[in-house]
Amino acid sequence: MPVEIIGMISTHDVSETRPATGPVVDVDYTRRFARAHEEAGFDRILIAQSSASPDPNQVAAFAAAHTERLGLLIAHRPGFLAPTVAARTFATLDQFSGGRVAVHVITGGHDAEQRRDGDYLSKDERYARTDDYLTVLKKAWTEEAPFDHDGTHYRLEDFRSEVRPVQQPRIPLFFGGSSEAAYRVGGKHADTFALWGEPLAETAEQIARVREAARAAGRDTLPGFSVSFRPILGRTDAEAWERAEQILGVIRERGNAYSGWRVPLPTGPDAVPANVGSQRLLAAAAKGDRHDRALWTATAKASGAAGNSTALVGSPETVAQALLDYVDIGVTTVLIRGYDPLDDAVDYGRELLPLLRQEVARRDAAQPLAAAGTR
Repeated sequence: MPVEIIGMISTHDVSETRPATGPVVDVDYTRRFARAHEEAGFDRILIAQSSASPDPNQVAAFAAAHTERLGLLIAHRPGFLAPTVAARTFATLDQFSGGRVAVHVITGGHDAEQRRDGDYLSKDERYARTDDYLTVLKKAWTEEAPFDHDGTHYRLEDFRSEVRPVQQPRIPLFFGGSSEAAYRVGGKHADTFALWGEPLAETAEQIARVREAARAAGRDTLPGFSVSFRPILGRTDAEAWERAEQILGVIRERGNAYSGWRVPLPTGPDAVPANVGSQRLLAAAAKGDRHDRALWTATAKASGAAGNSTALVGSPETVAQALLDYVDIGVTTVLIRGYDPLDDAVDYGRELLPLLRQEVARRDAAQPLAAAGTR
């Protein structure tokens, strides 16, 4: 089964190792960044969301207008748009883009960040709202007849949208989170459940828990799984590790200077991130910097693990095999982005993606032969 490969774009040049240059919305950079991912062979690009960043729906529409086949994964926080309005928004963009939209649902694990947009619900209340929200969203995309809904957070009567997605039966839903509430709600609704890059054993444990939640919700078809990394490549493993140490040094030197789309980090020696995903990355880092074939957690520790911040370090061959280790435990999608965002996307397309796709294709071709050999 082919593995979906997702990149990530922003609207200006910035990362943990690079101070921001240009305006917050740099039109030329955004265009080049999107096109670089299409030319590199990525399947989709993630457009992130925060309380201070450009609107991801408009960024996605711009990227769609300047690419031909590249899929769009739009980060979306339930609760700031009515689900019926969001359904029409995404369906409209799916029509204009020719069926390229997917939605990445982020309930929100950081109270202070939510309050910046006026959301004062507790975390458990936010997940309950997301459950209600996604129930309406999916019905808005699929119900032919007008429908009513009387839920905990949303109530509506006689709703029917005239604009439907190109994709049938509906637009794909990705879902992020690592808490028990996330497993429960994402297990119920997600087509693909998104995780940050933890060691293999911890990732397998999360996959099992989401699958359990999906079965408890009565699902016949279980979700796929995405895992996110920051690959650091070199011509050899030794060269990659030398580059990795240089990147780590810059991250440590800059401290919390990087803002990008992230929430400012808590400070102090005993500060603990509110986000459970960040807590899990830091817990993995506390056990050691290196895990499995190529996973490196030092970058997560140095940056406070405010986002997907663990690296896979090595030659393209080593990193491709490390990604395949995750495929072997049930991962169906990988999200990769670099510390030199645009240049790394180009390098991934030239050096990493072909190796990964070739090996997945070889395995897929071998499966029928192996099955035939057992008859």
